[in-house]
Amino acid sequence: MMNSPRLDEMMDQFDSKYTLVIVAAKRARQLTEENAQELHEKHINPVSLSLSEIAAQKIAYRKDNE
Repeated sequence: MMNSPRLDEMMDQFDSKYTLVIVAAKRARQLTEENAQELHEKHINPVSLSLSEIAAQKIAYRKDNE
């Protein structure tokens, strides 16, 4: 079982909690589309995996200019 990353540790990378949630959700959807069967067989939650990747700074986030 994975340990959940701490929210305050991840907030250094983002301008708001909303942005963090959106990035995590988009990554979780990517993981599900690419590896749905494998994730299901290994009982891995794609949201937890995406948050772990964010905490490990494996996910690059770029803010678009308004």
